Amino acid sequence: MQIAARKIDASQPPFIIAELSGNHNQDLALAKQMIKAAADAGVDAIKLQTYTADSMTLAVDSDNFRITEKDSLWYGEHLHSLYQKASTPYEWHSELFDYANQLGLIAFSSPFDEDAVDFLETLNVPAYKIASFELTDIPLIQKVASTGKPIIMSTGMATETEIFEALNAAKAAGAKELVLLKCTSTYPATPENTNLNTITDMRVRFGCQIGLSDHTQGIGAAIASVALGAVVIEKHFVLDRHAGGVDAAFSLEPPEFKLLCEQSRVAHKALGHIVYGGSAAEEKSKYYRRSIYIVEDIKAGNKLEPRHLKIVRPAIGLAPKYYQTILGKQVKADLIAGHSLQWDDLL
Repeated sequence: MQIAARKIDASQPPFIIAELSGNHNQDLALAKQMIKAAADAGVDAIKLQTYTADSMTLAVDSDNFRITEKDSLWYGEHLHSLYQKASTPYEWHSELFDYANQLGLIAFSSPFDEDAVDFLETLNVPAYKIASFELTDIPLIQKVASTGKPIIMSTGMATETEIFEALNAAKAAGAKELVLLKCTSTYPATPENTNLNTITDMRVRFGCQIGLSDHTQGIGAAIASVALGAVVIEKHFVLDRHAGGVDAAFSLEPPEFKLLCEQSRVAHKALGHIVYGGSAAEEKSKYYRRSIYIVEDIKAGNKLEPRHLKIVRPAIGLAPKYYQTILGKQVKADLIAGHSLQWDDLL
């Protein structure tokens, strides 16, 4: 996949996305501060969410439209009012995208209905993200795919069948470049429910590049995903968790995001290639392996006994595997303690 000038595949460090979500608290200045802090942390991209409360749900006073799970961060909230305060105003998008671009970042968004796609097209976004909860919205996926732009799709909660349905719909509608994100749609997600090993299975099963949309606290899961081949890492971003924000509890602060960027790239470098026999950088270290040395003077013609020999560093004599072979052999000349034994020393 290619988004703008950034190639996204296993040969490159993971493409790191800072999700602003609603953590800007509908304060434009704060949103711009967040983008600047994310750029300073070293992310590749900023992502917004493009919706209105009315495009997400109905303003109906019913428990059907209220969050009733007591372990939810948003327990008791009415969906419509929650989306009202978490949404990013449409009139901000152009300014935020331009600002991110000025800072060298790629900027794009998750549309939540077809009108949002039309709006984002007027801003010439370079890619689209489909959120986990919208993966089963086939008309939305078809609309996004019809733009021909790269698509990143989160798969939280999705069955294998649902993922295939989304992929097939996207491809049939014109999508050429697709990345799927392993995701656990709980907020925050626990490490135990993250199941990163699914990444390797997804790559084979669905035949495309896989990344991680991570809702765990901290960076451990995200770094681990790199070792499993994740090509994209998406995390929610906040300037200060203690200052609040709808997603603050599972969002990374700037120093944490900086560490994520640095360490995910270190992890990618460390994957390297399949190598046996030591790397070129290790060649000098082989000197400090062990070899067979004379530790007690011995006269020419005498036979080597255990008391004459010791296996020590460095490795400039015969390899330790020959110890039993050379016991009882006669030496050609006088050998003194400290001599590294060679085949030429033996009759």
